[in-house]
Amino acid sequence: MKISLAGRLFNGFNTILLVVIGLVTLFPLYYVFVISFTEPHEYLMKNGFVLFPQNWSLVSYRYLLNTDAFKVAMLNSTFLATVGTGLSLIFTAAMAFGMSRKRLRGRKIMMMMVLLTILFNPGIIPNYIVVRDFGLINSIWSLIIPVLVSAWNVILMKSFFDSIPVELEDAAMIDGCTDLGTFFRVVLPLSAPALAAFGLFYAVAYWNTFFNAILYINDFTKVPLQVVLRNMLIESDTTTGGAAAVEMMSENQLPTQTLKMAAVVIATVPILAVYPFLQKHFAKGVMLGSVKG
Repeated sequence: MKISLAGRLFNGFNTILLVVIGLVTLFPLYYVFVISFTEPHEYLMKNGFVLFPQNWSLVSYRYLLNTDAFKVAMLNSTFLATVGTGLSLIFTAAMAFGMSRKRLRGRKIMMMMVLLTILFNPGIIPNYIVVRDFGLINSIWSLIIPVLVSAWNVILMKSFFDSIPVELEDAAMIDGCTDLGTFFRVVLPLSAPALAAFGLFYAVAYWNTFFNAILYINDFTKVPLQVVLRNMLIESDTTTGGAAAVEMMSENQLPTQTLKMAAVVIATVPILAVYPFLQKHFAKGVMLGSVKG
């Protein structure tokens, strides 16, 4: 099919526009990455504007990874992202599987209760009171249990389970499987794409935990990485790693900005590293259950 001159001009304009938008979008990421690896003396000599450093340096990363507050925060975020994601997937899948079985009594009432949690948010103060009354203040579990199950993810996963033929469950029952056996041996293995997609959603949410940590955690040894990063970028708080940059600058002439950028890269890389392994399941997992038949 031959494209007219107007069509070629239109396609060319769109291509140029998208390239410009892409460069504008990627430049801040590139700048953060470059500054984090810039040698401190070069950064100071060029007044903080470096597009391609002549001398690459890991001094900012070495300092951060040797700072106790930063290392503890990384461990806390890793715990949240691994344990929290695993528990959330198990509870979300179990609840969705139960509501997808037509023989479950009261499934419509349960579905209505799940929908109500989406329509009506209790707010910050009621949530805080519940967490406090359960004795979870200053506990790492206060960042997991209140957000353990996402109502929206339950609905989407229920839609996926609805698409699994009920004959598979009947066959498992005939072979002697209980409901739990059917769930773990038949349903979950068939749900790998959906679990990968929702696992990525949960992992990103747990890794980026910030607001709940500010509300429920007062012990600086239990705060996640995002809180430390916020203190470094805004408040320069020594106790959570912020003025560690100021201290380093005063002792070894290391610019605060390079430390901040290195912290941003460290906080971003884990999710970027996990995504390629889940990408092949991601689109399929999101679409599964959306179209039946």
